[in-house]
Amino acid sequence: MNDIDNSLLATLALKKLAANKTYRDLFLASDTLRDFLRPAALRYIISEDRLEMLDKLAALQGKGYRTGVEYVGEEATTLAEVTTATDEYLKLIDLMALHPTLAEPPQLGFDLSNVGTIISRELAIENCSKILAHAADKEVGVILSMERSQWTDSILDIFMHLSARFANLGITLQAQLNRTPDDLAQVLATGCKVRLVKGVYAEPAAIALPRGAQLNERYLGLLDRINGASTNYAFATQDPLLVKEILASGIASRGELEMLHGVRPELIKAVKDQGQVKTRVSAVYGTNWYLHLLHRVAEFPQNIFLALDDVASPRPSETANHY
Repeated sequence: MNDIDNSLLATLALKKLAANKTYRDLFLASDTLRDFLRPAALRYIISEDRLEMLDKLAALQGKGYRTGVEYVGEEATTLAEVTTATDEYLKLIDLMALHPTLAEPPQLGFDLSNVGTIISRELAIENCSKILAHAADKEVGVILSMERSQWTDSILDIFMHLSARFANLGITLQAQLNRTPDDLAQVLATGCKVRLVKGVYAEPAAIALPRGAQLNERYLGLLDRINGASTNYAFATQDPLLVKEILASGIASRGELEMLHGVRPELIKAVKDQGQVKTRVSAVYGTNWYLHLLHRVAEFPQNIFLALDDVASPRPSETANHY
């Protein structure tokens, strides 16, 4: 078995761990497990604290980056969890407006399952509308994340329902899903911002492409279509070869490169310093970071070694210094 096969197996194993509700529940119930994994998580989580997170985003903006932020969490199953997440965003919008050194409000992002879709469509629409209306008052953009394929119809339905009411709304699309080339047409028709990602979830081969040349080719084709439309957009990827090809081809001439905080900071810094496209560092904060940690490690299984080193030798976060 070669290194590529081993890497794919590691990726699938980590994604299965992320999808396992038993392990997620164990993480939430165990202070010991959270304390053990925290040093590895803090490579990717900008902070567990809201105020510290805003200070770090301000520092990144001072270095010339646009920023985005998400309160970490997904697939909330209780009304209490949903209410907590919704209230957190409303508080965050107010705090961003009052922060003394933020040059511009960070873009907000969230999973609809974190604000109510598992409970009801109506609850998710109500909570998402609250966040969007409050964000619009403060001139804050909001972009919905894309989740597992079982939720795609629901997410697009709610997005289309809200897109006519809120000009500050955007949507994420996953290139790996076979349906996305068809979904893109109706999304572009709204004029809302589009964020194109490869897709982080393990999906059946019948409905999605695996990582590889065919997925990269589809990603580039979708990006070319988006660039030809009139909407704002981001190409979100941590793949250095794909970034190089996108910049060389010019198919994202109007877009911005968005990368997750803590993942290949040297890559986005090089693109920012080059000045060809705008760059955005998208961060997450909070304490429910189990899924986010596993997804980041799964993207590049070699990151397992970084995680082990972080756990063995905890060190203070140096967010702005890495960029």
